[in-house]
Amino acid sequence: MHGKLYKIMIQFASCLKKEIDIKIEQIECSEMSMITKSLDASRILAKAFNQLKAFILSYDFKDEEEEIYFFKETKPRLCSRLIFYRKVYNIEMNRPIGIDKQREYLCELLNDINKYNGKRLDFIRYYRSGSSHLDGFYFLRDKKDVEQYLETFYYEFDPLFSTNCDFKVAKILANDMLSAYLMHEVELLDDNGMKSCSFGFPATKKTWMGSKAELQEQIFSWDSAGMFGDLPLTQLYDYIQNVFNIQLDSNLSRTLGDLKIRNNPTPFFDKLKDALLRRMGRK
Repeated sequence: MHGKLYKIMIQFASCLKKEIDIKIEQIECSEMSMITKSLDASRILAKAFNQLKAFILSYDFKDEEEEIYFFKETKPRLCSRLIFYRKVYNIEMNRPIGIDKQREYLCELLNDINKYNGKRLDFIRYYRSGSSHLDGFYFLRDKKDVEQYLETFYYEFDPLFSTNCDFKVAKILANDMLSAYLMHEVELLDDNGMKSCSFGFPATKKTWMGSKAELQEQIFSWDSAGMFGDLPLTQLYDYIQNVFNIQLDSNLSRTLGDLKIRNNPTPFFDKLKDALLRRMGRK
């Protein structure tokens, strides 16, 4: 009977992983922005995480070895992907304007990961070396240690679905993925002078000959009409500045406020319309 239960657990986790892999691959291959990709992936992984939790809460492990394997290997690998995509979403939502600021921002995040790992070197060496002599303390549910258990997140509050260190393993694995992601983003900035590859826009630069106010009016109109899909205004703003070789006011709220209080809210549009009508011979 126990052998059957063991197979059931392995099969469930394996099928769940296959379903996730297919969905995540579809998301990663899409033309959506990284913010949308990471958000969609997070939702899929959160749902899968809850499915795994529901299964385990109704499941009796065959022995301690099986329980350790689940909390040392199976759960952290799913949880790490959830942590990774949630973190990427937050990173991209808070990415600043300007190439230098972006590089500083990304490098600071990399430093944070290095600091996190530096404070946990003993455990990281233990895990990466394949050691197992402390597995009973780290990965069994009835071995709670307050100091170890404090490092968790809101999915982990159920003591029946968490151990001292399964989240720590998940965080380490997530940090591996995040480090690769952040270094790639820094390389894009260094190679192109802008994050154009992530946007899917051409990396050309032309000098804007109009006024800053006219360009700001245009950018806000594009964003209001959703002309670039769900690309965040901050990233569109940053990209346009690089493409047109111009530095605009980084305070977007103030800029929009200035546009609102003008007697004619859309003088640039009127100018463009008049120019086009004259070219068409309609005026």
